Amino acid sequence: MLRSIRQFAILGAVLLTGIGELSAQAILKPPFGLRWGDSPEKLITWGRKHNLDITISMPGKQDGLSLLRIYSSDGHLPDSEASALEARFLGGRLYELTVDYADPKAGPDEMEARFEALKRQTIKEYGKLKTNKQQRTIRDQFVTRTESYHREPVKGLFLLLAYTEVEDLLRSSKSSRFSLIYRNDNYRRELERSLQQEGP
Repeated sequence: MLRSIRQFAILGAVLLTGIGELSAQAILKPPFGLRWGDSPEKLITWGRKHNLDITISMPGKQDGLSLLRIYSSDGHLPDSEASALEARFLGGRLYELTVDYADPKAGPDEMEARFEALKRQTIKEYGKLKTNKQQRTIRDQFVTRTESYHREPVKGLFLLLAYTEVEDLLRSSKSSRFSLIYRNDNYRRELERSLQQEGP
């Protein structure tokens, strides 16, 4: 009897852990109606529908990897403040999505304010972020300031928010940009194992 109760308790704990991981992956799903494992065709179809620019690259040294970048020559993506999407696929399946925010018409102060607004929104949606790094470097008359934050609701599932400001001391000019990165390393490892099993 005691053994049965213990086994039931272990089974319950395993099920709850599995449900927790599925729930976290559902909470941290990529935006723009995408899901982990989507094919490049889904993004390409969306990009063509909205007359966006599309760039596809397949690095020769990384078997099975393909990169897809979608951006608007007018500045913003449809119904969004983002300027571009960059998706990473392994074996034709989505495991990482970067949402880029850049605006040549906006000054660094405005871009930093937008970054802070996105940071507050991200915390509200996903919970408290941990500081990744904050640094300032000077090289060849360029001052680069970076700061980044992350959240990992379950091991291997990441959300990374990164801001970069570059100041040109020679020309007295500044530019800023920031990105929100969704990455599913658990799924990436599954895809890598699957590719290895398939072989050449």
